[in-house]
Amino acid sequence: MPGFCYGIHVEGESAKRHHVVPSPIDKKRILALLCESVGADLATMSAAQRQVVDGATHEENKPENDKDTRALEQSYLARGQAQRVVELQDSLNKLKALELRSFSATSAIGLSALVSVDDGRDVVHYFIAPAGGGVRVSSASGEVRVVTPQSPIAQALLGKHEGDDLDVRTPQGVSECSIVSVS
Repeated sequence: MPGFCYGIHVEGESAKRHHVVPSPIDKKRILALLCESVGADLATMSAAQRQVVDGATHEENKPENDKDTRALEQSYLARGQAQRVVELQDSLNKLKALELRSFSATSAIGLSALVSVDDGRDVVHYFIAPAGGGVRVSSASGEVRVVTPQSPIAQALLGKHEGDDLDVRTPQGVSECSIVSVS
């Protein structure tokens, strides 16, 4: 898309993709990038799962004796990958169905909120989505971290308002933060 470069840093299955989101932060663009990231993971996992199924059923993988477990191992792997494909498809469906809400200074934080939090060192931007936790989108206004309602930061933010202070418990310890803005 001319004029747009956007960045996604996905921890886990996806490779890093680098682009730049125009400033100010656009929630529609964040959601589009998130769908793109999950869709790419889905395509990759689907292809891998098909290859494993083909390998499990290939004639060369027929057991040569009762100790040969190649085909059985391939079938276990195929089953696990099939489950991951289902999970990714479910995540993509949830993201596509997400309605972006507008939030004001007096609105309680909920799903689809873009929240800026001052942690004492930096202002961190969070986008609360039903799936896609771990994706990071780079913009001229800073990095946007996607969190799901199950994450400790989202649980601390949900129901709060702009200007509220909160303590966030993470594996790194408790962090005192202040909500700078909600949109």
